Amino acid sequence: MIKIEIPKPDITLVQRVQDRSNDEPEIPSVYGFIDFHQIARDKGGIIMFFNKEEELLFVGKARKVRQRVKKHFEDNVSPIKDHREEVSKIKIFYVDDAMEREIYETYLINKFVAKYNVDKKYAH
Repeated sequence: MIKIEIPKPDITLVQRVQDRSNDEPEIPSVYGFIDFHQIARDKGGIIMFFNKEEELLFVGKARKVRQRVKKHFEDNVSPIKDHREEVSKIKIFYVDDAMEREIYETYLINKFVAKYNVDKKYAH
C-alpha cells in the first residue's frame, strides 16, 4: 500500500472585503482576492479551491502556480468558470517534481471528492 502525506499549504489566500472607511487606496481585487503577489512566480505546485463551508471545489496543478491561479479566474475554459463566485479560500503547496504534482492532484481529488473535478475521479 502506498502512503501519501499531504504537505501543509505554503500559502493560503482568503477572500476579503476591503475596508472603505479609511482613506487608503483601493487594491484591485479578483473575485475578492488581492494577495496573488504572495505566490511565488516560478514555482510549480498544487492549487486547492474551497468555498465558505470548507468544501473542496477544485484541485489543480501547475508548473507555474501564480499564473495558473489567475487563469482560473480569467479563462473561459477553466473548470471553475461558472463557480468563481463560490471560491472563498485558495490553498497552495509547492511541488517541484511534475510526477509528484500528478500524484498529489489525483489523490486529493479522490480523497476529498473535489466537487468540480470531473477527470481523475475514481470509484466514488
